[in-house]
Amino acid sequence: MIISVLFYSFVVFAVLQIVYYLFFTSFLFKDKEQTNTSKETPVSVIICAKNEAKNLQKFLPSILEQTYSNFEVVLINDASSDATSEIMEDFQKKDERIKCIEVENIEAFWGNKKYALTLGIKAANYEHLLFIDADCKPVSKNWITEMSKNFSETKTIIIGYGKYKKEKSLVNLFVRFETLLTAIQYFSYAKLKMPYMAVGRNLAYAKSEFFNVKGFIKHMHINSGDDDLFIQDAANKKNTKICTTKDSFTESLAPTNFKKWFQQKRRHISTANYYKKKHQFLLGLFYISKVFLFVTATLLFILFPNWILILSILLSYYFVQFLVIGLSAKKLDEPQLIYFLPFLEIGLLFFQFSIFIANLLSKPNHWK
Repeated sequence: MIISVLFYSFVVFAVLQIVYYLFFTSFLFKDKEQTNTSKETPVSVIICAKNEAKNLQKFLPSILEQTYSNFEVVLINDASSDATSEIMEDFQKKDERIKCIEVENIEAFWGNKKYALTLGIKAANYEHLLFIDADCKPVSKNWITEMSKNFSETKTIIIGYGKYKKEKSLVNLFVRFETLLTAIQYFSYAKLKMPYMAVGRNLAYAKSEFFNVKGFIKHMHINSGDDDLFIQDAANKKNTKICTTKDSFTESLAPTNFKKWFQQKRRHISTANYYKKKHQFLLGLFYISKVFLFVTATLLFILFPNWILILSILLSYYFVQFLVIGLSAKKLDEPQLIYFLPFLEIGLLFFQFSIFIANLLSKPNHWK
């Protein structure tokens, strides 16, 4: 009796996982809606920086070298204690497209990135806003062009891909794989008219959308979420579009060790409790069904006499997974990750579970 329950549970979990991965293929297909290539919409590129003097010197030139002809750069100094302010002023003196915003800590919004971003958004001259982090750079000189041409009368939120720079380390492998898997999910949900998140290091939206939902007011008290919780408030099946052309990607410096990555992901994952219930359910079911797929498979290999049947079902799951993640990795310029898939998948499950436990026991820290 117990073995039968285990077997049928295993089959259900395997089917669920296969359905999810087939669901994830949606973003691989071209969008039928044409992009706007007739004119360059004025764009305000917004960069919020806290103690980012070195990164601004390194990466800001890649923004200023964009081929786009009609843009400004809004630099927000979020109460930095290093030379961030001086670096911003130096760039401003050399380039009239730069506008600097100084933010001082106040008691009500101490260390709150959303408060700083709100001031920058209000100061922006243009309706269309494009966000990138200070420790991040576009992979091409056509980044603004690729992202902004997706704006239209109906499409006012554009979700882009923010990858991490490839390095030769185990933690880098895991960071890039987790970033890829997360992107596969949020691109697919958005493509199927259920947008639920984006990443602030490559996101564009109209200023009017920001004010329509009263900015970050609903979740100003939460440290993270200037990107995904904003999407939860503002995005819908009609106003959101994804951008996955390779020239539209941005690239960030990945955390250099597991401790830093753990702290970063704790802040990010803590916002999931504020997602809409349908998104929480679908995302949770994907994770839980994956965990129980491996748990039931392990038990059945020990207890079930027909281990070949169990192996066949598991191999069917892996075939679909390799196909979907392989095609996605190629589209998002991470083809090397597919070679380490089983190892990365199991490792990531343990990593995510440890974050879940840590967040139950204590709250994650402020950003920087």
